[in-house]
Amino acid sequence: MKAIIIDDEKHVREGLLLLAEWDKHGIDTILEAEDGEEAIELITKHRPEIIFTDMRMPKRDGITLLKWLHASNLKSKTIVVSGYDDFEYMRNAIFYKSFDYILKPIEPDVLNETLDKAVKEWNEQAQSRKSQAEEHRVMNEAKPLYWNRIFSSLCTEESLTREMVKKVENEFGIDIAKSQKRIALIPIKPIVMKSFKGDRDLAFFTLINICNELLGKQNDGVCFRNSHKDEELVILFWNDKHVLYLLEEIYTIIYQYSKVFTVMALGSKSKKVNEAYQSALEVYLKHPLLEQRKIVTHEEVKPGSLLHLLDHSNDLKWAIRSGSVDQVKSQLEKIFIQLERKHIVSLEQLQVWEDQFEQLRNNWLKEYEIRRSEPFYRGVDYWNEDGTFSLRKFKEEKGKEFDELIQTLSQAKYLREKNNMQQIEEYLQQHYQHDIHLQEIADRFYLSREYISRKFKQDYGATITDYVTSIRMDKARKLLENPYLKIYEVAYGVGYGNEKYFSKVFKKNVGMTPNEYRQANT
Repeated sequence: MKAIIIDDEKHVREGLLLLAEWDKHGIDTILEAEDGEEAIELITKHRPEIIFTDMRMPKRDGITLLKWLHASNLKSKTIVVSGYDDFEYMRNAIFYKSFDYILKPIEPDVLNETLDKAVKEWNEQAQSRKSQAEEHRVMNEAKPLYWNRIFSSLCTEESLTREMVKKVENEFGIDIAKSQKRIALIPIKPIVMKSFKGDRDLAFFTLINICNELLGKQNDGVCFRNSHKDEELVILFWNDKHVLYLLEEIYTIIYQYSKVFTVMALGSKSKKVNEAYQSALEVYLKHPLLEQRKIVTHEEVKPGSLLHLLDHSNDLKWAIRSGSVDQVKSQLEKIFIQLERKHIVSLEQLQVWEDQFEQLRNNWLKEYEIRRSEPFYRGVDYWNEDGTFSLRKFKEEKGKEFDELIQTLSQAKYLREKNNMQQIEEYLQQHYQHDIHLQEIADRFYLSREYISRKFKQDYGATITDYVTSIRMDKARKLLENPYLKIYEVAYGVGYGNEKYFSKVFKKNVGMTPNEYRQANT
């Protein structure tokens, strides 16, 4: 805390320096001035909290100084120290809000009691000013959030109350219920990522201030953040005269600031905010991305049909079932060609593609009985660094999604087929003693005979019949090592009802008759 002593008599200044309990009140800087003129320079530079001043001084006297202090609206506490018990001096001290008036010669008790009261009052008022400043800051921060919420709610559903209409009129000076309105939507995701390093709140704060500075010059409208959407900036115009000019200006400023091209979707007029918003939203969703316009109006959006992936589901299904990446790419290329030639590539079209691809993928996963815990790749990076749409990137991203799906389904198909063949092999191991027919296996495992024959030979290198025979021969060799078993008993034990036929098969596979094998191994 700082104080200043203003008196043309040096011994008075020295007396105050010695008598006042400065340390007790946290006053660590004490300035001195011989007259009002010098005092004004020091006060302006150092802004002391406590001011002691004489009334009779050369150049500028105490009354002139009090007038200047009062006009300057300083928060200092001024204590008049005078050798004259003069009514005119006291009247001026009171009129110009002096804290107190003490007479010379100065009594230490009176001086310190006055100083103590002045410091306490200054601290109390400083705390009050700090609280008021904080309240003012909070109010200023809360006000944009309040209007964001109000205008966002009007975009969703028109529910203007009389109180709301009055608040808008008090704040913006317009009758929002009666005025014709238009809305422009600005997506800011590319701006957030490129110029604000992902800081969405800072991006909104900056862009809203830029827009509202332009809009506020002639009270043409207001810019706000749509609290129902993550990255949507909304401009509500209630003066239609300068709309296109203002949007051009805003577009130019945003581009100069971020080097990002962003579309501005301008809807049609309406007295209802929600109708104006829906019109702008339709323009935003349906505008042709490949044309890369700056400002798109509702008059420029042409009706067109959407490409539906579901219409191509059968062709895609068979391409995916083939397990061939090339077949899937070929099928996708046909779809992309149709998309470019017969449909408008819009945000609405992109959303339809993404929704239907997810639906198809879920159906195929269910068909293959796949339960996957980790998320699939989601290809949504369709945009160039400058914010423009890239059809090439869109194709690449969709290709990546299909590649991952093919890999997942092919792996599941392989595991399922492998598991089926393993189960059939286990069945053969357990039932080799019985007559086994291919149709019986097909019925048991719900697979075609042709598929089983081809797949089993591919995995085990033998037909079903040959594989069963090899199992029987392995078992027969072990049984023949037991000298107490008859040959016919061994034959019946491995599934042959005829001893001679068994001996013939055994010799063909082992290279010797059962008796010769026994003699060689016992």
